[in-house]
Amino acid sequence: MLSNHPATRDQARVMNRFDLTRRLISLLLKDEAVVGGIGYTNFDLWAASALPGGGRRGPNFYMLGSMGLAVPIALGVSLAQPERRVFALEGDGSMLMQLGSLATMAARRVRNLCIVIMDNGAYQITGGQGSATGQGADIVGIAWASGLGQSAWAADEVAFLELAKRALTEDGPWLIGCRIDGGKPMDTTDRDPARIRDRFMRGLGVTGRST
Repeated sequence: MLSNHPATRDQARVMNRFDLTRRLISLLLKDEAVVGGIGYTNFDLWAASALPGGGRRGPNFYMLGSMGLAVPIALGVSLAQPERRVFALEGDGSMLMQLGSLATMAARRVRNLCIVIMDNGAYQITGGQGSATGQGADIVGIAWASGLGQSAWAADEVAFLELAKRALTEDGPWLIGCRIDGGKPMDTTDRDPARIRDRFMRGLGVTGRST
């Protein structure tokens, strides 16, 4: 159980989504899988995963067009490849659409899965309409109530790195809540579904066509 971090969303420092994403990617050294939800969370994963020469980190999956699927997809990958650490980066609005997946994570006791929630209290990409987290809903509290005892708000950037490092070395499932600002993304994901799928499949060591 975690107790040395803020108990509520309001106590957490507001941070920058791209900075947090960049910090997470810098920790990944063993082909860990990362699934990015739609919108700006996805775009900053794309930007943070650029490789020298113009390529992108292989075992990343960029969800296009469908809200709420990053966690179910990451859950499927974690079950199919239990020796691989898996991260899902999801926005608060999309997570609210798939709260049932948290209970499934807890019930399946997926030790290799970590969910990172980027919570700005708004549906930013569609115009900044307020989400339920901006009106009192606490994703970390919901995760705890769903059975995910390894859930916490990141107090600040240092605490985020500490939690991410633990998720890489200790059994989960994990959920890290991050308060984020309204900053624009650093890039826009290449919207080529077939290429995204095939790069991800190769990154996971399964069959995919060459591109």
